[in-house]
Amino acid sequence: MKRTPMTLRGAEALRAELRRLKSEARPNIIKAIAEARAHGDLSENAEYHAAREQQGFIEGRIKELEAKLANAEIIDPSKLPNTGRVVFGATVELEDQDEGGRVVYQIAGEDEADIREGRISITSPIARALVGKSQGDVVEVAAPGGTRTYEIVAVRYE
Repeated sequence: MKRTPMTLRGAEALRAELRRLKSEARPNIIKAIAEARAHGDLSENAEYHAAREQQGFIEGRIKELEAKLANAEIIDPSKLPNTGRVVFGATVELEDQDEGGRVVYQIAGEDEADIREGRISITSPIARALVGKSQGDVVEVAAPGGTRTYEIVAVRYE
């Protein structure tokens, strides 16, 4: 099976969610099922059916998280060699050549991408355009609103 790149922060977030599901959500739903069972006839017991459905979602998410962590190739950006090149995990400061202004993105795994937090997926068009480039390079990115041009102002490994 193919290894999936993930930053150290992304792996920690998945581990925290997994711990919460196993230590809080799973025991709570088991308790809710037991309480719903105590109400009698299960065929017409909406609370029981809702709790069982919720249990299915929780167990599915636990399996999904365990699989993602098992297949993760965890990369700590601060331990990467400082080559000046844009690689997975790097933080890149860009200057928009079309509209001016600067943006900062960290190139992260698909599961940890969050544009509001400044993390873009390694599979996104902008990340694909940046990987392998260095400070001072100008890249063109095919965006939904047309082609955008950015200059790489800085590449950091943090």
